[in-house]
Amino acid sequence: MGKWGVLVLVALSEGTLRWGELRRAVDGISEKMLASTLRTLDADGLVVRLAHPEVPPRVEYSLTPRGRDLMQRVLPLMEWIADNADDMLSPAAASTPRA
Repeated sequence: MGKWGVLVLVALSEGTLRWGELRRAVDGISEKMLASTLRTLDADGLVVRLAHPEVPPRVEYSLTPRGRDLMQRVLPLMEWIADNADDMLSPAAASTPRA
């Protein structure tokens, strides 16, 4: 899973979203990449696509139980990265030897 997959999963961790809502939530993703990413996440059992039989059609995406379990593990890591990104990217951190 690449960058877009993680960003889509993060957006869906907030709850069920429709196509347009996902496009807005994942800044910079193209329609083609969003479609491809959602197909991959669906095939991997992380996202479920629910098409409502309405006119106009309404399609919603949400995390599966496996997707929710994954995000319970990934979100704390992403929070740690966000909290420490400035320190890790500072010039002093780059010159400090690592163990």
